Amino acid sequence: MTLSRKTTKLTLLTLAVCLGLSACQPKTEQRSEMNQQSPSAEKQAPELTFIGNRQRLDIYYPVELRADISHLSANQKKMLELLIDASKIMDSLFWLQAYGHSKSDLITQISDDAVAHFASINYGPWDRLAGDAPFLSGVGKKPLGAQFYPADMTKAEFESADLDDKTGLYSMVERDDNGALVTVPYSIKYAKQLSKAANLLQAAAELAENEEFARYLTLRADALLTDAYQASDMAWMDMKTNPIELVIGPIETYEDQLFGYRAAFESYVLIKDLSWSERLAKFAAFLPSLQEGLPVPAEYKAEMPGANADLNAYDVIYYAGHSNAGSKTIAINLPNDEQVQLEKGTRRLQLKNAMQAKFEHILVPIAEQLIVPEQRDNITFDAFFANTMFHEVAHGLGIKNTLDGQGTVRSALKEHASALEEGKADILGLYMIQQLLARGEITEGTIEDYYTTFMAGIFRSVRFGASSAHGRANMIRFNFFAEAGAFSRDENGLYKVNFDKMDDAIEALSQKILMLQGDGDYAGVAQLVNDMGVIKPQLADDLERLSAANIPVDIHFKQGKQYLK
Repeated sequence: MTLSRKTTKLTLLTLAVCLGLSACQPKTEQRSEMNQQSPSAEKQAPELTFIGNRQRLDIYYPVELRADISHLSANQKKMLELLIDASKIMDSLFWLQAYGHSKSDLITQISDDAVAHFASINYGPWDRLAGDAPFLSGVGKKPLGAQFYPADMTKAEFESADLDDKTGLYSMVERDDNGALVTVPYSIKYAKQLSKAANLLQAAAELAENEEFARYLTLRADALLTDAYQASDMAWMDMKTNPIELVIGPIETYEDQLFGYRAAFESYVLIKDLSWSERLAKFAAFLPSLQEGLPVPAEYKAEMPGANADLNAYDVIYYAGHSNAGSKTIAINLPNDEQVQLEKGTRRLQLKNAMQAKFEHILVPIAEQLIVPEQRDNITFDAFFANTMFHEVAHGLGIKNTLDGQGTVRSALKEHASALEEGKADILGLYMIQQLLARGEITEGTIEDYYTTFMAGIFRSVRFGASSAHGRANMIRFNFFAEAGAFSRDENGLYKVNFDKMDDAIEALSQKILMLQGDGDYAGVAQLVNDMGVIKPQLADDLERLSAANIPVDIHFKQGKQYLK
């Protein structure tokens, strides 16, 4: 394929044609969900004004999340509406976890529609793709622990405290009447909202025509009320033939940048693409043999990943909460529960319509600005899709528990666990592609396509900034590759991949990350993040060229029941 896009294998999404967010977003639509504040509360709230560069308001390209649901039954269509309603509750809960107040509490203080829209995308007054810098007047620095911990709590106080569920995924840390730290389970803290969401899932289960999906919805509804999610995670792994998919609940811990312990509420409502899913079905079976071939000593690959995990492609019809904040996820690898992963593996969901939008409107324009002309024909959607897919598959490689037997890698590496895990998945995804191409299991494209598209993808993801685990992972990889000579930069500021040296760099970085994880080496990972998880001046200048060329940093969605047909 070439940059002309003529040979892109998927039908392109119907996308909005204007780049400016303020121009594309009608005022009535922007404010439709923002006027729920009482008049008295609105009078008390001071107006907040924008203090940043107004060009930042246009960094998200608008995309309509449409999907053809004509093949679904009447009950399935009703079920979709219930799932979207439950997702909206997850959205409201994430506002409380990320910002501390409701969406309307913030938006009613902003008179500028474009700024209000930007605040909605960021779920608060902090720019998620600019290191969480505040963009509204009178707003301080975003707490590293978001709202999961008291604002005045120090790390030392928390680490010395004797708490129930101290490192738990599903509890808030608060102060009691005496000022002492206590934990409050989500099921208690958000009982009213979660009860409503659970009722919606139960109603959806009654409409479900797929027995496994109905069972999952019922167990997930119970989990929202009890904070016991493992049974529903197991049930989610057993689903194979359901045409409708739902990922919902407190799932990822990226929002907790203080310790990486607490999970944030989110949701995805998806429709399975059966034809693309058939193409992907075979790859998960190769995980055990690929695990054996990892370039590390045997003890760092002793845990054998499940081979029955599946890969599927989907069109997303609704994002909510953490998944919708700032940069948008284009692939999912779940569940995160280490026991479920070891027993049943994971499921990898490729979000095809969101991926296509990012490829067409971000990755291709980036390549035209930063990749040497002779390698631009190597930028293909197939390679972008595969790099993203194998990133998710590669989460299953390596080990989940430290070699010293003291616990999980996630608990040992604390706030750095997410960035290192994302870095591992990226680099081992390339390792998988190397191996499967050599075996003839991947038949589309060449290794040059995958490497060059991967390089362009680094420029795309590194723009997410230091507040994102994916962004930090990309910075580390970019700087590591630079030191290894895996790419060069010419006098015109264009990058060229050095394919032979890329092979060596992939092996060296794979080994480093896997051993840091296995050793649970918190200090070593912290040093790696501090030394290499930074954007150096030359790269910053190159990224500024992308901004000057008005290339979006990411996408945002126009979504809801009105976009379904």
